[in-house]
Amino acid sequence: MATTEAQRKWRDKHRLVKKQLNVMARNSTHDALEEFSETFNLRGKGEAVTFTTFITLALIQQADFNTHAARMLDDFTAAYHRDRDIHQA
Repeated sequence: MATTEAQRKWRDKHRLVKKQLNVMARNSTHDALEEFSETFNLRGKGEAVTFTTFITLALIQQADFNTHAARMLDDFTAAYHRDRDIHQA
């Protein structure tokens, strides 16, 4: 774990553009983030979170003019809500 001084320096350096996100997640979520990091040549789980957000936003944009993407987004959303307890911490 980072020292208090290191955390303060990080916050001072990035205060206008970043916020630290600490969340509890199931081991399977951490495992998936590690896998995404390796598969897509990312710099760790933090960047994997950013990447998955980027991909989700891209899918939402595609759904605006692509019926197949819209159907996939609806299916993914329904499946997540149906099985939410499996995926949440």
